[in-house]
Formats: sequence, C-alpha cells, structure tokens
Amino acid sequence: MTVEPAPLAAPPVIEPGHTFASITDKISAIVLRRRTSRGWLVGFGISFFFLLVLMNAVGYLLLAGIGIWGVNVPVAWGFAIVNFVWWIGIGHAGTLISAILLLLRQQWRQSINRFAEAMTIFAVACAGLFPLLHLGRPWYFYWLLPYPNTMSLWPQFRSPLVWDVFAVLTYFTISLLFWFIGLVPDFATLRDRSPSRPGRFIYGMLAMGWRGSARHWHRYETAYLLLAGLATPLVVSVHTVVSFDFAVAQLPGWHTTIFPPYFVAGAIYSGFAMVLTLAIPLRAVYQLEDFITTRHLQNMAKILLATGLIVGYGYMIEAFMAWYGGNPYEEYTIWNRLTGPYAPLYWALLFCNIATPQVLWLQRVRTSAPALFVISLIVNTGMWLERFVIVVTSLHRDFLPSSWGMYYPTIWDVATFVGTLGLFATLFFLFIRFMPMISIFEMRTILPEAEVKEPA
Repeated sequence: MTVEPAPLAAPPVIEPGHTFASITDKISAIVLRRRTSRGWLVGFGISFFFLLVLMNAVGYLLLAGIGIWGVNVPVAWGFAIVNFVWWIGIGHAGTLISAILLLLRQQWRQSINRFAEAMTIFAVACAGLFPLLHLGRPWYFYWLLPYPNTMSLWPQFRSPLVWDVFAVLTYFTISLLFWFIGLVPDFATLRDRSPSRPGRFIYGMLAMGWRGSARHWHRYETAYLLLAGLATPLVVSVHTVVSFDFAVAQLPGWHTTIFPPYFVAGAIYSGFAMVLTLAIPLRAVYQLEDFITTRHLQNMAKILLATGLIVGYGYMIEAFMAWYGGNPYEEYTIWNRLTGPYAPLYWALLFCNIATPQVLWLQRVRTSAPALFVISLIVNTGMWLERFVIVVTSLHRDFLPSSWGMYYPTIWDVATFVGTLGLFATLFFLFIRFMPMISIFEMRTILPEAEVKEPA
C-alpha cells in the first residue's frame, strides 16, 4: 500500500501572529508616527528634480512648438505616442488587481491593491500629457470634446484621437472614484488616530463623516462593488481603443486584428511588472514582509509569466499573418524589423519580453524578491521598446521608398519622457507619505477572527 504525499500548503496571505489592532497600528504608524526618513527625502528630491525637468520641457514646448521634438515626415508620431501607450499600459494592473480580483474574491489582492490603484491614477495622468502636448496647440484641447458652441462645430468622431479622449477620461474617472471610495474607511481611522489637529481636520474632511455604522458599511460595499463592475470592462476596453489608433490605419505593421487582445495582454504584462517594481522596495523599506508575503510575489510572477506568453504569441501571429496574408508590404515590415536599422531594438525587446520571463518557470526565481525586481525592470524596458518598434518601424518605411526616413529623438523628447517618470515618482512618494499604502480595513478582513460563523 502506497501513501500519497500530502499537497503542499499555499503560503499565507498574511503572516501569523497579527490581530486587528496590530494591523491598524503597523499601517497607520507609517503615516502618522514614523518620521520622514532620509531615504524618502532623497528619493523625493530626485523625483522632484525630474519633475522640474518636465516643467521646463513643457514650457519650452509651449513657446517653440513641437518642432523641438524629433518628429517629422515620415515619422510624425515619435516619443509622445510611444510614451502615451506605455504609460496607459502601466495603468492597467491597478484596476485589474482591485476590480477583477475583488469580484473574484481573491484575498491576496488586499495587500497590494491600494498602491496599485494609486499607480494607475498617476500613470494615466502621465499618459494624458502626451496626446495633449502632441496636439500642437494644447490650449485648444477642449475642441476634442462635444460642447455646445456658436459655430456648431463637433469633434470628428471617426478619429481615433477622439476615441482616446473618451476612453482615457472614462477610465481615469472610474479609477479615481474607485480609489477614493476605497480610502474612506482608512481616512476615518487616520482621523481618529492622528495626534495633530491639522491631521484630524484633513483626514476628517476626506473621511466625509464616516462613523463605521452598519448603514455606512452597507452603502460603502454597494458603491465599491458597483464601481468594480464598471471598472472591469474598462480594463479591456481602454487599451483596445488605444490599439485602434494603429489598427484602423492602412499602414503595414499596424493594420492587424490581433492588436486589441495583444495590446490588452501587453498592458497587463507591463502593469504587473510595475507593481512588482514598486512593491518589492516598499516591502523591504517599510518591513512589510508579513503583509506582502512570498505568496503575493509568486502570484504576480505567475501572472507575469502567463501574460508574457500571450505577448509572445502575439509576436508570432503578427509575423505569421504577414507571411500567410501574402501582402509584400506586410512581409517587408516584418523583415525590416528583423534586419533593418532598428533591428537591435527589436531583438532587445524579444530578449526582454520573451526570453527573460522564462526563468519564472523556476520556483526559486518566483520566490526571490531581488530576482523578480530585476525581471520587472527588464520587462518594463522591453514593453517600452515594443511600443517604439510598433510606432517607428512602421512609419519610417511605408509604401514608397522615396518617402523613407529615420527618426531620432531630441533632448526635449528625452527630457519630457524622463520628466514624466519624475512626475510619477513624485506623486507616488507623496502618496506613501500621507496615505495608507495598504488597505487597513481590508487587511483585517482576512484574519481568521473576521470570519462570521453561522450557528449550526
């Protein structure tokens, strides 16, 4: 008679030994009691410096026009659209973790959903800058909205630029509401615990009179679930609309039906990579290993591996359809990516997005925080390269060899991109300093004491 080995138990979503009080103390103390550390000041200072770089770059752009960028004929879309698509992609994981995993009742989301939602808000804010600046005359941005005016002018609804406006604004609004509603009970906790009068006043205003009554909880949960239900289809729809910017064009390399699912998978891929990039240092600096456990790292690594395989499948189908369709222009586009002047970037993206994540098949890699941090940085780099290859290689050589040309970013292109990294980091540093980066009340619900036992 043989005895089958017992299945290995999954690592816990919170380390044992915690109580309601210890969870509240540990998370709220980061905001209320802990002194501003030197590391936080240094990080914030560096981020703010790059934010100033962005402000200078945008100020000069408003004075001189987008001629300071490297865009020209034939590459009329350069860094601005590359960065727009990259930032929008990063903004996907926050809503995915919060809304979809909430509807699926996945408890492991509760340690990471709060800062992932904040990441979404900040990433979408960075993304929104680029189409505005790319308009040329950004002070007329409201012309993209259908507002009553004496000239009876309406936006061109067949333009993907208008679709982007509606998709991104809707996504940003729902994500912001979802994030804020989730913060209300925690603002009330900070209000009650804040040692200073300004703190009690500010957190009290943000808590909007929350007292934790049964009626408050009922309305809170109803609103939270409704917003989760609204946000879930947006995760799919927003990047689908962004992919239409390319797919509805007749240009070789863009005109393909694989783009919507391929873009959505890529967005989740880059978004989870950014969550890992943020979670691993936070976990180490604030000693949050008992809240963001090995199980969280493993689950995110598995999602990273799965979405990476989907992205790899998208690359293969793109090449296959170029050959199978028999269109010589599509065949040449793929050949140009493999061997043309931007070929090193294409091979680099294949290494970053396809080859590197394969090490996640190994459990010891999935459970290693330093290894996951490095992989997440590589994936984020690879996804930015992917956007660059899609935008630039399709534009720089189209149907007529007489119109071919190269694209070279200028220092203002680079300054604007680096500046948005500074904007994102500055907002994130402020967030972790003044708001609970982990949901206090949701963490309490995963304790065994929170289970409601019905009488037999």
